[in-house]
Amino acid sequence: MKIIVTGGAGFIGSAVARQIINETNDEVLIVDKLTYAGNLESLESIFNNPRFSFRQVDICDRVALDSLIMDFQPNAIMHLAAESHVDRSIDGPAAFIETNIVGTYVLLEAARHYWSHLDTKSKQDFRFHHISTDEVYGDLHDMTSLFTENTPYAPSSPYSASKASSDHLVRSWFRTYGLPTIVTNCSNNYGPYHFPEKLIPLVILNAIEGKPLPIYGDGSQIRDWLYVEDHARALYKVVSEGKVGETYNIGGHNERKNIDVVTTICRLLDQMAPQKPNGILHYEELITYVTDRPGHDLRYAIDASKIDKELGWKPLETFETGIKKTVEWYLSNEVWWRRVKDGSYIDERLGLRAL
Repeated sequence: MKIIVTGGAGFIGSAVARQIINETNDEVLIVDKLTYAGNLESLESIFNNPRFSFRQVDICDRVALDSLIMDFQPNAIMHLAAESHVDRSIDGPAAFIETNIVGTYVLLEAARHYWSHLDTKSKQDFRFHHISTDEVYGDLHDMTSLFTENTPYAPSSPYSASKASSDHLVRSWFRTYGLPTIVTNCSNNYGPYHFPEKLIPLVILNAIEGKPLPIYGDGSQIRDWLYVEDHARALYKVVSEGKVGETYNIGGHNERKNIDVVTTICRLLDQMAPQKPNGILHYEELITYVTDRPGHDLRYAIDASKIDKELGWKPLETFETGIKKTVEWYLSNEVWWRRVKDGSYIDERLGLRAL
């Protein structure tokens, strides 16, 4: 296949690109605006592969999208480009409306224009795969319920509301225009190359540097944690084997309270980075409780039985194995995260900004 991956310089998008280049014979074109969360250094290992290419394009730019889609002639578009940080959406929702809603609309129209001019077989084979989040479902208030593909939408934040809007747009383009779309909704991802503003990398790096480990409220919020490379495998399964018009929930089967995630990381670091900063004996001493986020969802949990039953996907990593790999990666890749933290990754962009 020839696959366009929007947002492919981001955390999940770069994992998808590495998965496709390293595990298949497909071609990949990354389309990324390169906002603060886009980091070409996450793609460095595959950048020189002849099946890989990159274009710095905003998905709201219809003219540029039309041009690159016609040039590349994709069999599939995997749409991961999104503003995705809940706290940022609370402080400044406009960027989330623009990218997640308007950008998805523009991309859908560019894809529809391209698809409408394909021959019959190419039309049947084409896929528009929209990657979304379980946060569109709101939260669960008991310990037995799970999000299914039929759970009603009840988003709580500007971020999740903008993703819910984009999901509805994608499904309506399938229903109204026949564009062959598929939607996936995933649980919280973690793993290598995760931007340091998110909980798990933030805790790892703050601990290493002897800084406070901030916990919202009492840390009782529950999330289902999905190792990013497991997610990348699932997404490729869906785009290559999924049924048009369907939705697939992707989860890690790893529910944990936020406070338990943090203490697990602290105990791993006690073993793996025993030279502690600031004279502390245990990293857990750095835990600091802060005022809870407005509208903070209590519990997310995914029922991923459909993708297991229909496509044969299951996560390979447990939380224990995945979090250990993640801590090890950050300890071994200080150059990467230091360049993110000091902003030098933005300044240089590997010399590829003009491509």
